[in-house]
Amino acid sequence: MLHLSPTPVTLWIGIVALLVVAVLCVLSWKRSPHRGRTALLEILRFLAAAAVVLLLWQPEWRHILHPDTKPKIAILWDASKSMSTVDAQLPPSLPPAGEVISRAEWVDKALASDLWKPLESGGDNEVIERSFAAPGSTPGQLDGTDLDTPLSELLDNESNLRAVVLFSDGDYNMGQPPVASAQKMHLRGVPLFPIPVGSETRLPDLDLLSVSAPAYGIVGENVQIPFTIRSSLDRQVRTIVRLRDDSGREETKDIILPPNAETYDSIIWRLEKEGAAKFELSIPVADGELVSSNNSREFIISGKPEMIRVLIVETLPRWEYRFLRNALSRDPGVELSCLLLHPQLGPGEGGDYIQEFPSKLEELAKYDVVFLGDVGVGDGQLTKEQCTLIRGLVENQASGVVFLPGPQGNQMSLLDTDLSDLMPVILDEDRPKGMAEEIASPLQLTTEGRTSLLTLLGENEEENPAIWRRLPGFYWHAPVIKAKAGTEVLAVHGNRRGKFGPVPLLVTKPAGNGKVLFMGIDSAWRWRRGVEDLYHYRFWGQVARWMSYQRNMAAGQRVRVFFTPERPEPGDTVTLNANAFDANGAPLQKGSVAIDLTAPDGTSQRLELQKNESSWGAFSGRFKVTLPGEWKLRATASGAEDQPLETSILAQGVEIEKTGQPARPEVLEEMARVSRGRIVQPTQLADLVKEINALPEPRPLETRTPLWSHWAVVVALVSLLAIFWIGRKLNGVF
Repeated sequence: MLHLSPTPVTLWIGIVALLVVAVLCVLSWKRSPHRGRTALLEILRFLAAAAVVLLLWQPEWRHILHPDTKPKIAILWDASKSMSTVDAQLPPSLPPAGEVISRAEWVDKALASDLWKPLESGGDNEVIERSFAAPGSTPGQLDGTDLDTPLSELLDNESNLRAVVLFSDGDYNMGQPPVASAQKMHLRGVPLFPIPVGSETRLPDLDLLSVSAPAYGIVGENVQIPFTIRSSLDRQVRTIVRLRDDSGREETKDIILPPNAETYDSIIWRLEKEGAAKFELSIPVADGELVSSNNSREFIISGKPEMIRVLIVETLPRWEYRFLRNALSRDPGVELSCLLLHPQLGPGEGGDYIQEFPSKLEELAKYDVVFLGDVGVGDGQLTKEQCTLIRGLVENQASGVVFLPGPQGNQMSLLDTDLSDLMPVILDEDRPKGMAEEIASPLQLTTEGRTSLLTLLGENEEENPAIWRRLPGFYWHAPVIKAKAGTEVLAVHGNRRGKFGPVPLLVTKPAGNGKVLFMGIDSAWRWRRGVEDLYHYRFWGQVARWMSYQRNMAAGQRVRVFFTPERPEPGDTVTLNANAFDANGAPLQKGSVAIDLTAPDGTSQRLELQKNESSWGAFSGRFKVTLPGEWKLRATASGAEDQPLETSILAQGVEIEKTGQPARPEVLEEMARVSRGRIVQPTQLADLVKEINALPEPRPLETRTPLWSHWAVVVALVSLLAIFWIGRKLNGVF
């Protein structure tokens, strides 16, 4: 059946247009000497105009299908893991009334009751019962709740639905928002009657939400393991966080959890052996806690020996430089190179010294960290081209750069080079030589500094603030105005404030794939007073390792791979970055990098990384983590197929379907409102059956084919116009 839907405006426009075209057709026919064939042409003209007008009126071909089955009433119930939460109270219609049982048991009792028999009495309706979201129902995917798909599939597969009853806690974590299927039900005239099951308040519980452990650490060094705990208890809890490895060694930390809040904290672990080790972070079950399955998490950290290559560039051998050089040269994990550009004596000489700045990419690319002391651009110092190379090293090769300005003010000249954007602070150019102090001033840790591994000078975070308060102060600091946006301030001037607040003196920021650190004092060497190298060596060793961490995630002879995030979860997209080198050690100019990726279930795929527009041999690509477990990577560069790099990424197993979470009746209420049904409280089950029986018969199914947007109609109209145009030309010739 053809159905038109014109608006009043389009209706009258179409009628007027047809009348005008009809008059023009008649006038053209009367004036033509060949009235016979002209009549045919004018008929074609009028038909084309009529077709355009009809399309303007949005014609649809409607087909009505009258069902030959009894009306169907569908009862769907949620069988997901969250339904095992014990917080559902039985209503008076389901004995024993008032008893608190699990949500799943509540649904079982409701389905087994005699409340639904009136729906089938007399054979007027057919009742369909189905469950959804049962654990393990979809192999190869995480267990979760999808409220949209079951309803959409029900509408697609059943043709004579009268109503749908839905038992659920409303907690969905997969699929499309369920309001979409509720809209489809409204268009079909099928009301939805959701029945919320469970309590709207969270069960008393301590939930170890996340553990953000690094992928690897250096043997003999500390690693910081942040974690998040959520408490839904109505009281403060003093508890112990316990970290244990697979050999039985453990560390503990006392923490206080405020009521109904999330707590962010971290624990320190010193790696003592090479290779991958399995760890478990856990908290004991508290009094009154009802869910214990979420009190622990497991993860893997790989311990590896590391040789970090460091380059120090300085002019005068000031005390800060001398003690920094000693600290790094005595560090067994550091391979040190020094470039001392003395303004009068020329380049320094000695065992750790080089005579000139690396002139080739392959020579500079080997350095993991570059320390820039009181050095700038000028005669006998750096050039702008060398500054550009340092920036490329940081952004493309994931190296780190440390700015260590001094009283000469040479670093001010770096603001006119490509290193300016890497500087994490804004300097006062009117005071290039900095600011001297008459009395020793302390460094004061910020909130971020108190939890950073960079500033950890003690064995644990509890004693760290006291250590920093005891450190000797400084008598000079750089002319810092403020920190730039996107930076992290770890320490500020303890006595001096500017117009933007405390003067930031220890600042970090990411730069491309690398990292930047700004140290605005030249008195870290004074930290040796009374304790020798205890804090001074430790601080600079941690700086070198932190700056080079990402670069050394996985390093081979010809290719190096680093990735973010380090601990992906199923559903995350992992960004892979690679640096490739030719046989001479220079960044790969021509060629490609391929990653053979093996998922935890054994399936494999090959990723061809895209080359970045740089001369640093940088490549990047992405893939999506779909399963928890170990994802194995095998990276090869062109011409080095026999020297692959093998590493792995551990995807944390995350349970998106949790017990103990509060029910979400607001989701079900919105679905009911959109579908033109209503939400039914557990105490209203008997009234629901009467309401469903009073519903009208389901509407016949109606299919609509919009002709105004159908391709066949467009082809027919174009063909009609083509025939008219050809006939008009022929009519004028003969």
